[in-house]
Amino acid sequence: MSTLRVGLRCDAGPRRGVGHLVRCLALAEEFLARGADVTVFGTVERLDWATAELAARGIPLLPGPDSAAELVEVARRHQLDVLVLDSYELDPAGAGALRAAGVYTLAIIDGDSRGQVADLYLDQNFGADLPGPGTAAELPGLGAGVGLPGRLLAGSGYALLRDTVISARPPVAPPATAVSRPRVLAFFGGTDAVGAAPVLTRVLVATGHPMDLTVIVGRPEIEAEVEDVTPGRGQIIRPVPPTTSLPALITEADLVVSAAGTSTWELCCLGAPSALVCVVDNQRESYTRVVRHGLAAGLGELSELTAGGVAGRAARTTAARTLHGLLSSPQRRAALAARAWSTVDGQGRARVVDAVFDAVRAAAVPG
Repeated sequence: MSTLRVGLRCDAGPRRGVGHLVRCLALAEEFLARGADVTVFGTVERLDWATAELAARGIPLLPGPDSAAELVEVARRHQLDVLVLDSYELDPAGAGALRAAGVYTLAIIDGDSRGQVADLYLDQNFGADLPGPGTAAELPGLGAGVGLPGRLLAGSGYALLRDTVISARPPVAPPATAVSRPRVLAFFGGTDAVGAAPVLTRVLVATGHPMDLTVIVGRPEIEAEVEDVTPGRGQIIRPVPPTTSLPALITEADLVVSAAGTSTWELCCLGAPSALVCVVDNQRESYTRVVRHGLAAGLGELSELTAGGVAGRAARTTAARTLHGLLSSPQRRAALAARAWSTVDGQGRARVVDAVFDAVRAAAVPG
């Protein structure tokens, strides 16, 4: 088979966050390792570190087409064999148009196909492969015999992780380690689009437990808010900008506090004892499953933690109590780490690319 030409369509920025780009970057790394030619199509706004990540891998970043006609035109102009679509904003008709034009189409979804007619669907969220109300397995048009021709790859066994995460995965789940001042890492996506860092910094301080807290601040205004938080006795707060060393910071931390987005699978793969907050609506289902199965502790929804009045105070008090329990119990942290580590093995992207190559090879065989 000649060199496979692969395009990945995604966007990233202060409003959109970086989750779509990060998981596309993981797929791009795997395609490159298999000898494919890879191009990313989309907009990356005010994220120098992200564009540097693409440039370091020799991956071109070109403007992203939006409409179905534009997607087909770009696929033809660049002679793409495969186009990966990872967006909540693209015209859903684009997948079907690409497929009709002979371009193998992979749609990355999070529980909602948005009516896309793709060759292959990927829902990497934990439990997406399990039957039950609202799961991807029950989405109209997903899977054989329910209306769409595409195959569904579902569950955390297909989690898309970058080289830096896979290489940092420990050989075994981290053991229980007693420390008087735990190292805590807090981060909420590449841009913290919803401003979660200051809120959770205040909740962590309210635990009253000694800690060495590193907070990733995605924007200057977030940094200013975090710096306004006064630490308690035995507490240190250290705001730092987004960094390519995040996997190392995760593995060095005794506890990670994060949003329940795509970074959840990185935390699981690295065996990080974690406490998650649901920051946007489309994280709710995955957040609920992950917490229910004990892969991470749950701190509730950001809207609850920022609410005023009695309800808001109660939500913050409950979250602080959960965090204090984790900070004071190495056994509790180790139990979370063990379950998380055993759930995501870091081979998800290889399984996805295997499926793409198998399908493309099968389509190339006459008859």
